[in-house]
Amino acid sequence: MRLLIIEDEKELCLTIADGLRSNGYEVDTCFDGADGLELATIEVFDLIVLDLNLPSMDGMEVLTHLRQENSETPVLILSARGQINDKVGALDTGANDYLTKPFHFEELEARIRSLTRRKFIQTDIILSAGELRFNTQTRVATVRDTDLVLTRKETGLLEYFMLHPQRIISQEELMDHMWDTNVNSFSNSIRVHLSSLRKKLRAGLGYDPITNKIGQGYIFKELPV
Repeated sequence: MRLLIIEDEKELCLTIADGLRSNGYEVDTCFDGADGLELATIEVFDLIVLDLNLPSMDGMEVLTHLRQENSETPVLILSARGQINDKVGALDTGANDYLTKPFHFEELEARIRSLTRRKFIQTDIILSAGELRFNTQTRVATVRDTDLVLTRKETGLLEYFMLHPQRIISQEELMDHMWDTNVNSFSNSIRVHLSSLRKKLRAGLGYDPITNKIGQGYIFKELPV
């Protein structure tokens, strides 16, 4: 999952980003409203965390412009403005959730999980595919109750495939959702991480649920072909 945090308190922004990255998310950060809006409209994100008190462009203005271009990406407002009219105004403008500062990181992450599951029409915290299970809360994958030892990137890839079973996923889509803006589009990173993930799945399941579609991408299937 790829997230964008638009927050002018740099230390808070980077702390949130580090916490989310440690739990398997790819995170881009921005400390300015206008810059954040530009990034949000040219890149693909699975969720945006947006502050309201921003330099150069207020968060409400960012949200208004964003919803004119993009009505689908979930937006979680994270703001010190705690009045009911602030919350109602943000939700009516198109925000999907509103969390008031100060906050507990665990609650922020839980709300992010809820919004991203909702986007992918997934209500249960456990994703299942045959004997494979993935807990979106603990970020642990298991086969027949045995944990798979996966890297952070492998974990993110597996979750994305399990959220989109039976659908061809191109390398470009994986790049958009699983890598931040610092990765070169010509990098071999996707193939390296994907190859490692597939070896571990094959060892645990006895087959590889990820199949190559030449010239198109990859498809995740619950049962061996």
